[in-house]
Formats: sequence, C-alpha cells, structure tokens
Amino acid sequence: MNGNPQSPKTVSGGLVLVDPNNSAVVRVIVLQYNPDTLSRTLQVQGAGAESGDRLDVLRLKGAPIETIKLEAEIDAADQLAQPDAFPKAVQYGISPQLAAIEDCVYPKSATVQANIDSAASGTLEIIPAETPLALFTWGANRVLPVRITELSVTEEAFTPQLNPLRARVSLTLRVLTTNDVPLGHRAASLFMAYHQAKERLAAGASGQIAALGIGRLP
Repeated sequence: MNGNPQSPKTVSGGLVLVDPNNSAVVRVIVLQYNPDTLSRTLQVQGAGAESGDRLDVLRLKGAPIETIKLEAEIDAADQLAQPDAFPKAVQYGISPQLAAIEDCVYPKSATVQANIDSAASGTLEIIPAETPLALFTWGANRVLPVRITELSVTEEAFTPQLNPLRARVSLTLRVLTTNDVPLGHRAASLFMAYHQAKERLAAGASGQIAALGIGRLP
C-alpha cells in the first residue's frame, strides 16, 4: 500500500565526519532508524560559581556544556529479505555499519604505525593523532560539532558465522563550543550557527506576562 504522497518525508539523523582543516566530508553515517528519544543535559558555565563574587552571579563564562545521549537500532532484517541486492548483509550482517560508527573513536592505524616508527627511531615527542571532526545532525536546525565521549554496543542476534544481525548502539556526545577549540576552528563557526539558530527560535516563543497571573512586576 502506498503512503500518503502529501506526507512530509522524514529525514534521518546521523553523523558527518569532516576534515577540520578543509571541511571535506570524510564519511556520512545515517542512522537506520531515528531514536524515539533524545536526552540532552546543559551544564551552565556561570562566572560566579567558582569565584563566589556576588557581582558575577549573573555572568556566564560561555555557552553551557551540552551532552547528548541517544540509543540507535541497527537491523539487517530488511536487507536479508533481498539477499541479491544486499550481498554484504548476507556475508557480514551489520558488521560494516557497526565498524563505521566505532571507527569514529579510533585513531587511524597509519597514524598509530607512524608514531610507533617515530618512537622506535628515537623521537621524544609523539603528537596525539587528530581525528576528523564529527557533526551530529538532527534536522536542519541542529548540526552540532561533537566529540563522542562514550559508545556502547549491544549485539542481539547473529548469523551462523557469528556476524551480528541486530544491535543497539548507545552514544554519548559532548557538544564542542567556541571555548573548546582554537580560534578559527571549523567547529567554532558550526557551533555559532547552532547558537544563532537557537536564538532565532527562542525569539518566536516569548509569552505575555499577564498569562502568569500578574499585571506587572513588583
């Protein structure tokens, strides 16, 4: 049965990995199913919280630290129903999809090997590997630079070769703000665009003081 052609198409959430130096897209990870819930925590960065100065009680050091938690489901059932169209699903199950997500928290093996070789040759300072910049996308108004701080995978069904067929992936994402990155970093401009979009949305949601049961402030 065909769906209503007038129904808006549901967009998918996901992650986009970009090169922080030139913004080239490295990889796009589309969530197979959008999570039913999205948990967000904002930790306020008050200037007076540490100093104890009453003059700073209303001052903010910067944007709040925002943490996003979600659980995504991955299932090979639809692809296995069309084995000729999806031979990799038959061979590997959902291993490629899991690997794409897990690879986000690994340094590149070539970089690790280069560091090992440098250490073996006597290099005293080894610079930690830089990963691509991850962007969490949840609709047009939320394209956020993030760092994956926690990733857990629960595999629930397997092929006879023990390749996973179904899994739940839990992600904890820390939004990167202008306070987290160097001046001019791509993450800073992306966060500012997100911040400004939030301000525009907030401007359209102002109520009337009379609705609170008071005519005016004391």
